[in-house]
Amino acid sequence: MDTYFITTAIPYVNAKPHIGHALEFVLTDAVARYHRLKGEDTRFLTGSDENSLKNVQAAEKEGIPTQELVNRNADQYYALKDILNLSFDDFIRTSAEARHVEGVTRLWEAADRSGDIYRRTYRGLYCVGCEQFYTEDELIDGLCPEHLTRPDVVEEENYFFRLSAYGDRLLELIESDKLRIEPRTRRNEVLSFIRMGLADFSVSRSRARAHGWGIPVPGDPNQVIYVWFDALGNYITALDYAHDGPLYQRYWVNNPNRVHVIGKGIIRFHAIYWPAMLLSAGAPLPTTIFVHGYVTVNGQKISKSLGNVIDPVELATTYGADALRYYLLRQIPATDDGDFSLERFVRTYNSDLADQLGNLLNRVVNMVNRYYDGAVPAPQGYTEAEQPLLDIATGLPDRIDAAFARFRPDEALAAIWELVGTANKYVVDVAPWTLAKARQAGGEAGGAAEARLATSLYALAETLRLVAVYAAPFIPGTSAASLTQLGLPPTVSGDWATLTAWGGYPAQTRVQAGGVLFPKLEAPQAE
Repeated sequence: MDTYFITTAIPYVNAKPHIGHALEFVLTDAVARYHRLKGEDTRFLTGSDENSLKNVQAAEKEGIPTQELVNRNADQYYALKDILNLSFDDFIRTSAEARHVEGVTRLWEAADRSGDIYRRTYRGLYCVGCEQFYTEDELIDGLCPEHLTRPDVVEEENYFFRLSAYGDRLLELIESDKLRIEPRTRRNEVLSFIRMGLADFSVSRSRARAHGWGIPVPGDPNQVIYVWFDALGNYITALDYAHDGPLYQRYWVNNPNRVHVIGKGIIRFHAIYWPAMLLSAGAPLPTTIFVHGYVTVNGQKISKSLGNVIDPVELATTYGADALRYYLLRQIPATDDGDFSLERFVRTYNSDLADQLGNLLNRVVNMVNRYYDGAVPAPQGYTEAEQPLLDIATGLPDRIDAAFARFRPDEALAAIWELVGTANKYVVDVAPWTLAKARQAGGEAGGAAEARLATSLYALAETLRLVAVYAAPFIPGTSAASLTQLGLPPTVSGDWATLTAWGGYPAQTRVQAGGVLFPKLEAPQAE
């Protein structure tokens, strides 16, 4: 059995989740669910980044202890598991778990033994929002390029990591795709940055500037470990790297698929700093880093200062988790920025989910109940009318595999909805209700109409079964509800090739009349 380990970045918990976090969680969840369906031993990790100065500042602003703030906000991120129907296997909290503190300490000590950690005085421009130093030429009009705020001037004595020693090795790993970075544009961005020359970076902060918050530097209680050196370690500390535990051996050391899903704003940390730290510690590197874009609102990055933060909890509670999941995975191209508006959200919901999928399922179930007393008939021989359905269904496994290989859930969903659209056209072209009337004539004509009616309803039921199977990684609740209405077990399981082969719907299965999956929504005012 193949093994697959996939992670999200762990978000700062200085505030509640926004829709950008939902995008990353849902994207990673869809990939994890897909690999489980393929029969792979899959582990999905997420968590919360709690040892940052911005968390400390947020707590001070509220007048509460930092631990109280991170506990409260981490709970809100964990709650997304139910709200967004996520399937993560583990959720690591960096301030609250011994496995993380012990693992980060071991990572530091390993890099120190390699001679890659040293101490010196440094003065630089520090953005608390990014938790990183910038050089003057990296700023835009003197402002942080990510947050458009003016960095603080910080001068102190810190420990540094010898990143400059790893430029050539990182180039070789990335150019050879031993460390694969997708999409290619992001790979080229990383390579360009490395070729400009890598500078050593600070990996600790004074305990005073950190307000006493963070993991102490081994052997120096007056310093705490820099939040990025701390947070990046979560990918292996969650697997018990500290003790070379069985999960670490199974999902990291002996696993050919170690995949990080991250946003474009933190690519430097994951594609340069993190691999260099692992090389220094003598640990395996991730095999793939997938970099997604941002969710924007009217073309602008989400920002509390702009007042355009979108609450995914409110959306999922109002419209359902699958409606939000579908929009994020279909309408936001994973490799680029994608815009959100309530108008587009409702339009997509009504068009794709209510009109196309929901209406198709409702019509087919109703016709099977009306014409065959609820038992799906066996097909009586396919004709040219069914050929478009068969052609698309036969080609779908390869198309979906190819889309997931490129981390393009939008392309996979487009392929699935091509089958949905073809089925809706098929209903109109074949018009089963006219065949039902024609079979009443009896004789040869009635027999021919009966054969066509049975075949058409079986073909539609089988199409819906396949759509439910393929949709399971993306909209799992809808998949389960569709299968239930089709009289099948709600959980997709079994051999992937068998599940996706045409003809897997057992004839004479009794459908169940159910509620409408996606009731139509009123269109909101244009924005």
